[in-house]
Amino acid sequence: MKDWLQRRWYAPRPAPLALRPLAALYGAISRTRSARLRAHAQRVGVPVIVVGNISVGGTGKTPFTIWLVERLREWGWQPGVVSRGYGGRAAGYPHEVRTDDEPAVCGDEPLLIAQRARCPVVVDPDRVAAARRLVARGGVDIVISDDGLQHLRLARDLEICLIDGRRGLGNGALLPAGPLREPPARLASVDLVVVNGAAHAPYAGALRMDLETAAPRRLLDGTAREFAAFRGERVHAVAGIGDPSRFFAGLVAAGLDVVPHAFGDHHAYRPADLAFGDTRPVLMTEKDAVKCRAFADARLWAVPVAARLSEDDTARVQQCAAKLRGSVPRNA
Repeated sequence: MKDWLQRRWYAPRPAPLALRPLAALYGAISRTRSARLRAHAQRVGVPVIVVGNISVGGTGKTPFTIWLVERLREWGWQPGVVSRGYGGRAAGYPHEVRTDDEPAVCGDEPLLIAQRARCPVVVDPDRVAAARRLVARGGVDIVISDDGLQHLRLARDLEICLIDGRRGLGNGALLPAGPLREPPARLASVDLVVVNGAAHAPYAGALRMDLETAAPRRLLDGTAREFAAFRGERVHAVAGIGDPSRFFAGLVAAGLDVVPHAFGDHHAYRPADLAFGDTRPVLMTEKDAVKCRAFADARLWAVPVAARLSEDDTARVQQCAAKLRGSVPRNA
């Protein structure tokens, strides 16, 4: 059913008629909830930047969050990240993520951010509690809320919404008739819209982000191997992300002969999932790799990606961040 809905949402057809009443109900409940949460939004004493999207599925939030942490650090900030920690279950919350944590404890995306960005990361279903812990621990003067656009109880000073340029907003309908958590009009109220890759539909004033892949690294020892070394043989490609086809297409564009294996977003891997009956290389996203290191063998390779924005678009983000200095009341 999930796969059928995904195909239907992004097909060039109107939203399913039978699901439109449910979408209207979802919208009414969402508006009521949003108004209530906004009225009681809580500050945590430092500026808060929210990175999120209005559609379900992958839009590149994690690589953008890592990029943003790195840029903020260059601009003189001391950033930290809060996340719900989807897919993880810690013994207690808030939970401060360690780079050697298990994904089952903190979630795959927070762990990847902690490892790649080397910044403090705190997970908690309660974003306000997570942000307060992050600030209380010291060494953080700005908070990034990853995938936090709809978590309105945490007051925010800058909202950044990501869109998948290839899939866009689908049929433009709310769940379950379409892929949207909020209506398209929500884009007008955010501070910055960032489109991941070339867009089929224009988004006025949007910034463009591209994801650049680096040489795959073997999970066992971190050895790098250029894509050219994989050409001439078939390889398995594994992706448990919001849009696995984007990862597969990127490998094909790099000249690889790919056997694709798509898994659900945040899939909890077991060794049997990667037993394909041969010894061919298995290339996977970094998000998948953090969940496979415990049983890694010589076949498994992670493909790093990094977000890239133009100098002009980077300058726009920097200008927005600069406006946050000294602008936030210190009442927690």
